[in-house]
Amino acid sequence: MASTKTKQARPSNSDEDVRELLAEIRLLEGSARILQSRIDMLSAALSETLTAIQTLEGAKGNPEGTDLLLPIGSGSFIKSKISNPDVIMISVGAGVVVEKTVDDSIKDLRLRSSDLERARASVTQQLGQIIGQAEDYRVHLNELVQKRGGGAVEIV
Repeated sequence: MASTKTKQARPSNSDEDVRELLAEIRLLEGSARILQSRIDMLSAALSETLTAIQTLEGAKGNPEGTDLLLPIGSGSFIKSKISNPDVIMISVGAGVVVEKTVDDSIKDLRLRSSDLERARASVTQQLGQIIGQAEDYRVHLNELVQKRGGGAVEIV
């Protein structure tokens, strides 16, 4: 007696294509969220760096004992006095802090801000490419669905 196998219904290419496009769109949306998060982090670091530059430029040249308002974040300040106007403690990464002159510190911070701006521009460009690719996939998905007699697809 010959055994008969029942064939399972295989989705049509169109169904498979729709599922693949939906999966790709979801993947691209996840990548876009990650890139946006990186942009936000880079923007925050850049803002902090620019604030440090402004603070150093404002304090530069003031004698020891000069009163100043030191920004501590979120639009808050603390009253303080300059104890050593010639030396700045600046982070160089990995938890390492070094002493530098005000001018050298400002120069390093400007370099850091330039690096952050370049990184943000690069990630922003990547985000634009991802968004463009996702939009292309959405257009293709709508075309596939309309060919099958369906209406426009809205992905939420």
